Amino acid sequence: MSTTLFPLAFIGVMYLMNAYIYRRLIKRLHFNIQNISFIFLTAMFVLEIFFVIQTIFHPIVESPTLYYTLSLAVAVTVSLFFITLLYDLVHTTAQQIPFDQGRRRFMKITFDVTMLILAFSYIVKGVIGGIKRPELNKVDVYIKDLGFDELTIVQLTDVHVGHTIGKEFVTECVERINALKPDIVVITGDLVDRKIEHVKDDLSPLKELQTRFGTYFVLGNHEYYHGAEDVANYMPELNVKALLNESVIIRDGDKALNLVGINDLQSISFKTLPIDTYSAFVDVDKTAPTILLSHQPKSIELVKDKVYDLMLSGHTHGGQIFPFGFLVMLQQPFLAGLHAVSATKQIFVSRGTGYWGPPVRVFAPSEISVLTLKPLTTI
Repeated sequence: MSTTLFPLAFIGVMYLMNAYIYRRLIKRLHFNIQNISFIFLTAMFVLEIFFVIQTIFHPIVESPTLYYTLSLAVAVTVSLFFITLLYDLVHTTAQQIPFDQGRRRFMKITFDVTMLILAFSYIVKGVIGGIKRPELNKVDVYIKDLGFDELTIVQLTDVHVGHTIGKEFVTECVERINALKPDIVVITGDLVDRKIEHVKDDLSPLKELQTRFGTYFVLGNHEYYHGAEDVANYMPELNVKALLNESVIIRDGDKALNLVGINDLQSISFKTLPIDTYSAFVDVDKTAPTILLSHQPKSIELVKDKVYDLMLSGHTHGGQIFPFGFLVMLQQPFLAGLHAVSATKQIFVSRGTGYWGPPVRVFAPSEISVLTLKPLTTI
């Protein structure tokens, strides 16, 4: 979809959602709150239009508070839309059940009150989920022929530094990671959500990451939106190695591990840094296990003929706002967590460390993933 059509489609979807909420929820409630609700939903739609205008044209100086407010309007509309879908389904079904008039009226009032409480709780839970610090998601992964007794990889992904996520958030993540004493840190894309010149100071705490074998980065789709080459070229300033369709060998005496990184699928739409799985694997040590870094889980289809043991991805945010994850699963083969791809391959998909767009998470908490690799023979 072109850059012209997408904003128009977004505004159109927001209008339809708000209209649906008003007609199928507000107008059917037992309580007469139509006037104030119409004003509220109109205000949400105006903020959503301005969110698009501000994102594209930046008529007002960038401000975390402004972005938070505008994107929160989107989150409120999406949340109310999901609640309205549930209300519509239950209300329509209940109408088919024969009740006497008095009992039906009591049940309608009770149901409406319950749905209003649910809507309020859903939005509050989402906002709280958005501002909560990422949880440490500790996962043991068993790797065949792993020469190391144990190897700890900490994964950051989908941090989306640039609008409401900044230096303070990155600093806290770095401090928590250093306390874990990781062997390797990997950043699997969507680190930034603005051009690199606007977020250099926000990213500066990454220089303080303390690892045994280094910190590595692969591009995500949002790096392409904001200048993939510039982002990749800046990584050395942060003591981070960008793996651009290439591999490195982690060695400790006679122990070895391949770390392979491939560029994002978004590169197919751009004329820079295209994905190249052949180049990525050409120099791997075939006698050592291989960890593959790729932003989008669905890129697994492009490497199905490659030999690797574990793929680390992000991109999905775990759905971010339940039940949006069901739509994500229509595009991506895995939503979150550790999965077996075959008898010899596994994939781990992180829910992401930050958030994109609305500062809201519902039943999809953000995470810093702590993966402990262990030899398969120890099971």
